[in-house]
Amino acid sequence: MEQLVKPLPETQQRPVRRARRYPFAAGVDLTDLQSEIHIQERAIELSLYGCGVVATNPFSAGTRVQIRIAHGGDNFVALGRVIYALGDGEMGIAFTRVEQNNQIILEKWISEQRGHR
Repeated sequence: MEQLVKPLPETQQRPVRRARRYPFAAGVDLTDLQSEIHIQERAIELSLYGCGVVATNPFSAGTRVQIRIAHGGDNFVALGRVIYALGDGEMGIAFTRVEQNNQIILEKWISEQRGHR
């Protein structure tokens, strides 16, 4: 299925972030909760509140998603929303619901990234 992408206008900037994002490379599975379209992409940044993803066919801003990130033998799962989708394929995803066991994994990954600065 082909997806319609509504990137932000070139003059529009990314939203201000609540927490620092760290460079992060991992496989990401995203599922649009409405259409059930599933894509496999790459995470490029991670924070306690969201992540940056590079996608061949990014979802439009506002799309509600389930996100699954696999890294270092752990799997993180959360619900989220696409905050922005840029013309170059980058998407910003804000986590909207994270279960406690997944929060622990996320905090572990952030801690590891802080140590690699």
